[in-house]
Amino acid sequence: MSRIGKKPIVLPDGVTVTVTGFDVVVKGAKGELKRRVHSDMGLHIESNVVTVVPVRTTKKTPALWGLTRSLVANMVEGVAKGYSKRLEFEGIGYKVVLDGPNLTLQLGFSHPVHFPAPPGIHFTVEKNAIVVSGIDKEMVGETAARIRALKPAEPYKGKGIRYQGEIVRRKAGKKAVASA
Repeated sequence: MSRIGKKPIVLPDGVTVTVTGFDVVVKGAKGELKRRVHSDMGLHIESNVVTVVPVRTTKKTPALWGLTRSLVANMVEGVAKGYSKRLEFEGIGYKVVLDGPNLTLQLGFSHPVHFPAPPGIHFTVEKNAIVVSGIDKEMVGETAARIRALKPAEPYKGKGIRYQGEIVRRKAGKKAVASA
C-alpha cells in the first residue's frame, strides 16, 4: 500500500481533469498540461476529488501508485498557481540580460552565453537573480538546473550561479609557505 498514492487530490476552483484512456489532461487558469499515466494505474474523478487507483497489482504497483498521484497533483498545482525557481549569480562582471524571451549571460567566459527559453517557461531578471517560472514543475526544475550548470558556484570565492538559499561550502585557498 502506498501512503502517498492513497491521498485524494482536491481540485481547486477553475481546474478540470479529463481522462481518456491513459492520457490525463489538466486545465486551469494558467494553462493546460497533458501526461500519459502508466497502464497499471487508473484515475477516478468524483465531483472535485481525483483519486489514483491501481488497476493491476505487480511488484512495481506501490511505487507507480505514489508516483502517479504526485505527478497528477503537481499538474493540478501548476495550472492553478504555477511554479518558480530563483537562481542567484555572483561574480565580478557577471551579468544577465533578458533578450526577448531568451537569456544572454556574461559569466566570465570570453563570449556571452545565449540560453533559449523552452516552451512554457518564462524568465525574469532582477539585480543579481534570475527567476524561472512556468506551469510544469519538471520543466521549471530542469531549466533552472541547466542554467545553474553553465557556471556552478565554486568553493573558493563563491563565484557562479546557485539556487536561492543554497549553501556553498567554502574552502581555504593556498597558504604561503615561509622559506628557511
